[in-house]
Amino acid sequence: MPRIPRPTREAILAALPELAPHAREAVIFHPERAEPGRRDSSLGGPLLWPRDEPWPVCSLPDENSPDGVPGTAMVPVAQLFRRDAPGPWWPAGIDLLQILWCPNEHWDPPAPQADISPVVEMRWRRAADVTDPLSAPPPPSRYDEDGYLPRACALTAEHVTDFPFREELPAELRPRLAELVRETGDGGDAITRLAGWKLGGWPTWHLTHPAVLACDACGTTMTLLFTVASDDETGVIVGRWGDLRLFTCPADYRHPFQVDLH
Repeated sequence: MPRIPRPTREAILAALPELAPHAREAVIFHPERAEPGRRDSSLGGPLLWPRDEPWPVCSLPDENSPDGVPGTAMVPVAQLFRRDAPGPWWPAGIDLLQILWCPNEHWDPPAPQADISPVVEMRWRRAADVTDPLSAPPPPSRYDEDGYLPRACALTAEHVTDFPFREELPAELRPRLAELVRETGDGGDAITRLAGWKLGGWPTWHLTHPAVLACDACGTTMTLLFTVASDDETGVIVGRWGDLRLFTCPADYRHPFQVDLH
């Protein structure tokens, strides 16, 4: 499907200047099948993982094992180096983000995971600290072949300005934003619905009403960190060709993250 042309940040703000306080930086990742190395940013590629750190294992019940036994190794979903996607989402001194998941569908996992989706793990690192990397991770002992084994892809990063879904804006701005969306492209929302794998920015709420996620540790409103998109190139399919989103606490990146399926 061709992408709907999106106006520039300047054009959007010229048409609706009141959106400026609500703008957020984001990076859209365009995947391409490749053989990335463990020191490359990638989707579904190898991770720069310390040899002496245990590889994450999932022992929660799933469709393939109702009792979750034996535990199965998780698989890489994304590895991002700060140099390839700089922005406000990086904690001080951290330059590597790694996301993994259990390649099985879990119907009722404990919080903070999302229902009917893979169980997610995340690591923040300093790449220089990984001096003795793991050569090869353990393979999963069970997995759902349909959509949860990401194919290795290199990525091209596109830095963009993201704007919130209209229901997250003050009421007086919503009709004007809706009109701007109607005037853009072929009737699709190219203003607030930035599709694809995304770091930062705003979550889209085109299927449900906006939800406010509070940090379990401190109560701070969480912000979107990363969006896993259903995508032909990576072979990932979540939900009904939807998105799986990771939210983190802006007050402290070490606080527990939360997962949402949309």
